[in-house]
Amino acid sequence: MLDADFFRRWMAATAASVDREAERLTALDSPIGDADHGSNLQRGFKAVVAVLEKDAPATPGAVLTLAGRQLISTVGGASGPLYGTLLRSTGKALGDAAEVSEAQFAEALRAGVDKVMALGGAAPGDKTMIDALVPAVDALGEGFGAARAAAEQGAEATIPLQARKGRASYLGERSIGHQDPGATSSALLVAGLAEAAGE
Repeated sequence: MLDADFFRRWMAATAASVDREAERLTALDSPIGDADHGSNLQRGFKAVVAVLEKDAPATPGAVLTLAGRQLISTVGGASGPLYGTLLRSTGKALGDAAEVSEAQFAEALRAGVDKVMALGGAAPGDKTMIDALVPAVDALGEGFGAARAAAEQGAEATIPLQARKGRASYLGERSIGHQDPGATSSALLVAGLAEAAGE
């Protein structure tokens, strides 16, 4: 079973990997975005870790709802609302339970990903964070390690795609050949899950 501490570890692991990878995320964002993806998420997840230490929510749902709210209020651009919606919606789907099973979490995360697709209007193949998140959710039944591998493969699979959503879509064919920064940071988020679970 997964408790609030597991979800705090997930956020801390994600914050640490975003911190390490911030320059790479920004480098990926330079040719097809605003060149601020890494620094934006770095600031956001630092704020998440700080607020979780200060408020110490007692349930998995409360941890993710608070983390999502914090991202929405501290991250500029599209990634704050998108990541914030993902975590808040997942947290809300988990409800007030003190512990949740991996199956319940997988179901809640799918609800979160669905909310992000509705908000951004993106589908798999549009060269967005959805290209990493959907395969990860599909693989969660096989464990966190499988979800991490699926998210990483999904992010790499955005390289040959032409962007159909977001800032990169303005570039048309020039977006081809670049790995999507949102899919890349989503893979870091999923990798944080595997790390929190010790996989």
